[in-house]
Amino acid sequence: MEKDFMKYNEKAELLKVLAHPVRLCIVKGLLETGECNVTHMQNCLEIPQSTLSQHIQKLRTAGIIEGRRNGLEINYRISNPLVIDLIKALF
Repeated sequence: MEKDFMKYNEKAELLKVLAHPVRLCIVKGLLETGECNVTHMQNCLEIPQSTLSQHIQKLRTAGIIEGRRNGLEINYRISNPLVIDLIKALF
């Protein structure tokens, strides 16, 4: 075993962000659909838009998802290949 925990820090932070049921559901849904906008996510999850926005912001900050503007809406998709592998392994 190694004592250099710094190299594990990035992976641990990624797991912390994913360790919330709503965020896990968002990422799993994005894996299944490929891309999705906030309105569609909100309708599927049946949670307030403000709550969804907070979860999306945490996922974006962690580099798990990214948004692509399409007119007035933003479509989100998974941007981290490691997350894709993790979600596939979990589900």
